[in-house]
Amino acid sequence: MSFRLTGLPAEHFSHLFALDDAELATLGAVRRPAEHPAPCRVSLTDATPGDEVILVNYEHHAVESPYRMRFAIYVRQGEKTYDRVDEVPEQLRKRTLAARAFDSDGMMVKFELVEGTKLEERSSACSPTRARPICTSISRRPDATRRGWREHDPRKVGTGFRKRIMLK
Repeated sequence: MSFRLTGLPAEHFSHLFALDDAELATLGAVRRPAEHPAPCRVSLTDATPGDEVILVNYEHHAVESPYRMRFAIYVRQGEKTYDRVDEVPEQLRKRTLAARAFDSDGMMVKFELVEGTKLEERSSACSPTRARPICTSISRRPDATRRGWREHDPRKVGTGFRKRIMLK
């Protein structure tokens, strides 16, 4: 089964880099130098320690269920949204991922740990979600093909099979 992984839309975060620290604070965000390989949730690459990143709260599973989720994510300025079919980025390959599958009601129906290097072969089993508190909203949808994919509103449960990736 073909799959597609996408990072978060860069345009949702680009305005944050023009704000000063006080303005970021009103949004619950902070600018800081990366202290470790901070995972950018737009490009699905790791920041080099010392790179400027913004840490912002993001709702990555916007559903009306007990599994509605939001947490802090890192984003870097000038990054392009990762968007590939049948490819897993290095950022995910080098980590252990906690994979979660949700049904059309937004309820978790399956969970398993998956080595990032095995993600392609396990992609149809359940939804990838990294098990650390830093998370992202990456879509893995079985409706993706090399020729294109069916558009859907990712905020609506049941309109596509959503996959979530979080750091382990």
